[in-house]
Amino acid sequence: MSPDTTPRRRYDASRRREQAAATRHRIVEAAAELFVERGYAGTTIPAIAAGAGVAVETVYRSAAGKAGLLTAAVQAALAGGVERSERPVEEREGIRRVIDEPDPRRQLVAYAHTQPGVWSRVGPLLRVLDSAASSDPALQRLKADLAAQRLEGMRRLADLLDRQGKLRPGLPADRAADLVWTLCAQANFDALVGQRGWTHREYESWLGEMLAAAVLPP
Repeated sequence: MSPDTTPRRRYDASRRREQAAATRHRIVEAAAELFVERGYAGTTIPAIAAGAGVAVETVYRSAAGKAGLLTAAVQAALAGGVERSERPVEEREGIRRVIDEPDPRRQLVAYAHTQPGVWSRVGPLLRVLDSAASSDPALQRLKADLAAQRLEGMRRLADLLDRQGKLRPGLPADRAADLVWTLCAQANFDALVGQRGWTHREYESWLGEMLAAAVLPP
């Protein structure tokens, strides 16, 4: 009997990884949509599976339950997409523009430019989180982690300005971080855009001016 000379198809690990990533992206996007539409308690794993077009078992393998999916959805909203959330913060386009900008006022304007999009995307999910966290320790930890993550981002911005010698004389970097943290709070966006009807451009312009007045030399 002659040996089998039929070429065997090589196992393509990179292709499998791409497919797995695409599946996870669909799951996170479906979860985010359902959380906003139905709330945390009203969203079920089977509904997420149906929305993503996958088996229920695939959803369970993709994250640590509903809390893990809400975490992934929030991180994707903060980054501007599931794929972007998997990159280091410093490699994201909006943050890269802030880091690379040599002029401190334009740096703060560039940072202010990121904020309307962030709060528009993540705000609805944070409201879901707030309403469900009181009865779920995992969601309480998520709230604490997000608060710490946000403060760390403000500190990195303040430290960047401090290392470049651009902060107002006598203003320590930690105090500058507190000021940026306060001005960029979701409450300000919700009040001015959500309640007072400001456009994103108006809010962005105001925020850039306020940040510069708070932390830069006059």
